[in-house]
Amino acid sequence: MNRLARFAGFGSDDRGQVDRDDVIAAEAAAPSDSAPATAAQAPDDPEALREPIIAALRQVHDPEIPVNIYDLGLIYKIDIAGNGDVDVDMTLTAPACPVAGMMPVMVKDAVKTVDGVGEVAVELVWDPPWSPDTMSDEAKLTLGML
Repeated sequence: MNRLARFAGFGSDDRGQVDRDDVIAAEAAAPSDSAPATAAQAPDDPEALREPIIAALRQVHDPEIPVNIYDLGLIYKIDIAGNGDVDVDMTLTAPACPVAGMMPVMVKDAVKTVDGVGEVAVELVWDPPWSPDTMSDEAKLTLGML
């Protein structure tokens, strides 16, 4: 995690987020012959994870906009596999967004906090381009667009 992210408090344990550096260190320290803990926690119905994942994504905010990334319409796809692995396609409000490097890590960290989630892959996509039309009514109201 870079110094800016630490300074801003991203990945701190007191907010219930996972620090990617801590996860990597823990995986390196774990014996290689042990099975991953997340495999045993996979839910019977992967779709049961959808709402908790969305709730976790609603805790992630673009530092420049006072609305969470889910209601901003930045999350395009959440695919949940039977073993609990999650693939997320997301975009940003603009390609030159100053937090472009941190935002996918923030999304991954948030999704990993959900019980039953296995591996998380976040892909930054630009098609279709983001527009204010993808925002929820709550987000538009918060930003004075309604």
